[in-house]
Amino acid sequence: MLFDISVAVTWLLFLALFPMAFIWLRRAWRILFKRDFSEVAVKRGEPPPDPERWAPYEMTINLLAGAVAVVTIVGVVLGALSYDAWTAMAGTTIWCKLFASFALSRHAHMAAAGRPKT
Repeated sequence: MLFDISVAVTWLLFLALFPMAFIWLRRAWRILFKRDFSEVAVKRGEPPPDPERWAPYEMTINLLAGAVAVVTIVGVVLGALSYDAWTAMAGTTIWCKLFASFALSRHAHMAAAGRPKT
């Protein structure tokens, strides 16, 4: 195996799955069991005025993303997933989680602000 940039990026993607899965599952744990809504739909460091309303959605996003990341890690370690399969799973999970969390935070803050008065 020749070490080039593609091998380095592949290792970077695989190793980055570990802390991402941990953080996402920890956030889901905090929302579900500890009822900590401080990281729910955060926009510019501030949660919306009613974070408990958006907590189930944020918890689901984090739980699904964390679970898929763990399945991907286990599949790679056991050799059950091909290179194309696990990189597609990892990349799609990361992008979908980022887009879903971004959309939820914008929607939560927009709903809290209400309609602009004309």
